[in-house]
Amino acid sequence: MSKRDYYEVLGVGKDAAKDEIKKSYRKLALKYHPDRNPDDKSAEDNFKEAAEAYEVLSDEQKKAQYDRFGHEGLKGGAAGGSSMEDIFSNFGDIFGGSVFGDFFGGGGGGGRSRPSQGASLRCQLSLTFLESAVGCSKTIELNRNESCDPCRGTGAKPGTNPVTCPYCKGQGEVTQSQGFFSVRTTCPKCQGEGKMISDPCNTCRGNGKTPKKVKVEVNIPAGIEDGTRMRVQGEGEAGPPGGARGDLMCYIQVQEHPLFERDGDNVYCHLPITFTEAALGSEVTIPTLKGKNVMTIPGGTQNGQTFRLRGQGFRNVHGHGVGDQLVEIVIEVPKKISAKQEELLREFAKTEHKSVGPKQQSWYDKLKDFFKEE
Repeated sequence: MSKRDYYEVLGVGKDAAKDEIKKSYRKLALKYHPDRNPDDKSAEDNFKEAAEAYEVLSDEQKKAQYDRFGHEGLKGGAAGGSSMEDIFSNFGDIFGGSVFGDFFGGGGGGGRSRPSQGASLRCQLSLTFLESAVGCSKTIELNRNESCDPCRGTGAKPGTNPVTCPYCKGQGEVTQSQGFFSVRTTCPKCQGEGKMISDPCNTCRGNGKTPKKVKVEVNIPAGIEDGTRMRVQGEGEAGPPGGARGDLMCYIQVQEHPLFERDGDNVYCHLPITFTEAALGSEVTIPTLKGKNVMTIPGGTQNGQTFRLRGQGFRNVHGHGVGDQLVEIVIEVPKKISAKQEELLREFAKTEHKSVGPKQQSWYDKLKDFFKEE
């Protein structure tokens, strides 16, 4: 099924300012929020669609790419397929501390019904061009909060336990009544935990977490593109007791290559050859992503002519086959030639008038017609 236009999804024009885009998204997210539409698959789909549209249109680079190329311009990089956890994590500035927080306890459902997840971490991974082509494994060092060992992440001094919050009586939320309406909000005393620490742990000072330097191995799939955001699940900050660890978001940067350029799953390179190689034909050794390869240059090859090497490009990161390598011919004209070479070329030039090529003959015909018009 084809995707709807992102501007149509949010109900804004292409010249809409950031504030207008954000305001429209907040309105739709509130309307289709899963806590307001339980077990409603249609509302969930609309919620995700609005989040996907906002992710693109709120980002200047993605928006420019989308305005120019449409949905096709975002392939390999970006929007689509986000889970609810992704949406709440990525747009925490909208879901937290706002009307969403008042109604839904910060986007997570309110109270203690769902233990919160640990914070996500971000890192940048720089890859060489060839590493992005064949895939690799990278080990990175992180400073992240781990569950405190002495108190086992409770935040309470060893030998003691957290006590029930007296304000919400362990519910993690309180109900506020205004006229005919009652609104549930997260308990301001225990922040929705339902418990409070009366005697904090000396090691973590009641936080339940301590900083630690760790090493994480990240497996990079073959064919990954520059600018890709890759999620490594469970390698973020430690969560509260009962809560899952956060994720690690890796932003991929691919270095430029002196010989190759990438376009989708295809790879381009220029091949400089001499005039005689182009005219007579030859076999030349060319570089590919997999190493050296021998390519046959047929006689009469023209400058700018492109040859395609099937299956020598990038492997599609989503498993949709392998691209090609496109080799563009660049015929180099020598700046200096020997006396013998000049003599041979002048001799060759005398024969050119007797054997005019088809392109040259066509050009001469057009030139004659041009002068006739004058």
